[in-house]
Formats: sequence, C-alpha cells, structure tokens
Amino acid sequence: MERLITRRGVLAGSAAVALSPLVRQLRGDDAKAKHVFQIGACDWSLGKRQDIASFDVAKAIGLDGVQFSFDNVGKPWDLRDATVREQVAGKSKETGVAVSSLAMGVLNRVPYASNADAERWVAECVETMAKMEPNPKVVLLAFFGAGDINGKRDLQDEVIARLKRVAPAAEKAGVVLGVESWMNVDDHRRMLDAVGSDAVKVYYDVANMTKMGYDINAEVRALGRDRICQFHCKENGYLLGRGKVDFVKLRDAITDIGYDGWLIIEGATERGKSMHDCYVHNSQYLRGVFNG
Repeated sequence: MERLITRRGVLAGSAAVALSPLVRQLRGDDAKAKHVFQIGACDWSLGKRQDIASFDVAKAIGLDGVQFSFDNVGKPWDLRDATVREQVAGKSKETGVAVSSLAMGVLNRVPYASNADAERWVAECVETMAKMEPNPKVVLLAFFGAGDINGKRDLQDEVIARLKRVAPAAEKAGVVLGVESWMNVDDHRRMLDAVGSDAVKVYYDVANMTKMGYDINAEVRALGRDRICQFHCKENGYLLGRGKVDFVKLRDAITDIGYDGWLIIEGATERGKSMHDCYVHNSQYLRGVFNG
C-alpha cells in the first residue's frame, strides 16, 4: 500500500510538472517581461551640440544616452579623429551615458541631394561609426531647410542614387542611415524600396510628421519595425505630454510593430523654464508612458 501511494504521488507530481507551463500560461505567469525603453536626447537640444560636455548634461538630467552630432571636417569634437573617439568613449564610460546614435544636422545647410561634400561626409560618417567602440548603430540624415526634398521627385531620386552607393559600406559596418524628412509614408517607402538595403531606414520624428498633418500612428504601423530605425520624441513649444502628440497612442503603435530601440527627445521646452527642468520632466514623462 505504501509503494502504491508513493507511485501515485510520483505520477501526480509528474502530471503537475507537465501541466504547470500550461497553468502558468493561463495565469499569465509566462508573459514576456515588458521591454524597458532607453531614453536619450539630441546634443543640440541639451545646448551642447557636438560637445563632449553633452554627456555630463545628460547624466545630470538622468538620461540613458546622447545623440551626438557629426559635422563637416575640422569642427570641435570631430569623431573622424581617433583621439576624439577615445575621449568620447571615455566620457561615455565615466558618465554611464551611451552614444545612442549620431546625427548629421549639417545636411540641412549642405544638401545631401546636390552637394558632393555632403555625400563624402556621409561616407566618412559610416567609416567613423565602424571605428567607434562601442559603435552606434544609427546615424540620422537630415533633409530640412536647404536640404528639403519633400515633393521634389528629382531630388528624391538623386538621394536614392547616393544612398545606393553608400549602402554597401553601411551594411558591412553594421550601421543604418536614417532618413528624417518632411516626406509622407508613401514617399518614404518608395525611397526605401528603390534603395533596396536594410542599411537605409526612416528616422521618424513624431512632431514633424504631426505638423505635416500625417496620421503618425497609422504611418508607424504602415512602415513597421523593419523600416524605422529610431524615433524623435518631440514637441514644438510644449513639454512632452502637453502638446499635440498623443504619446500614449504612439506607445500603442510602437508596441504593435515590436519596436524596441531608443526614444530620443528633441525640442519640448517651454518659455520660462530651464532646459534642465524641461528635460527632467520629458525624461520622466516618457519613462512613465513607455516603461511605467
């Protein structure tokens, strides 16, 4: 009788073990842990454009990363210089603030679509990123101001040709060129399809797209995870959560496509408040919405 009870106990225990994954699943115990987004900011928004001091500012605010500018040759803290790269890496380690990505805002003044220097600088940026330790995976290519290509098919086609030339090097380096522009989802998709490389994606700025009247959540879902490399979480003249962008709905759209990259704060300041106070608010707000 004792042996029978023991055998029954073993069988019952085995059944419980076999059923436990199902039970846990039904109870929700096996649900994947919620992704924790890293929050960064543009160095120019921190008042330290292409300046190593941006890491100290970001640390004081409580940010995880800095989007560091890559300008034309010879500017202060030019990452083409190996010594500068070492100093930036050291400052990043010292502060615990990562280089979330690079940005080529210089292309707003020197258009990528028509200027030979701009094309060369983008190629140099790709080469530089491959040499950085740890190397950032994304560089923003800006198409505003003098570099605007929205509604200009001839300029868009020239950008496509230039991106096709640099894409193989970007693929080899394991980095992504992020197109940030005024273009809508259809023009972005046309460009990405024509280039035909995973090394070219959309850098999605939610405030810019809202300003253009686009349905940002529909666009995010239409582009999907594979075609968006990073987000600018921005407002013009407002703190995040107090302007035109509904970040709760944006979170739902981002969750739907499975995006798990950086969220980079730009702009989002109010008159009468210091940048530091504004960015403490912005950082805490994004963490509450996306990581709460």
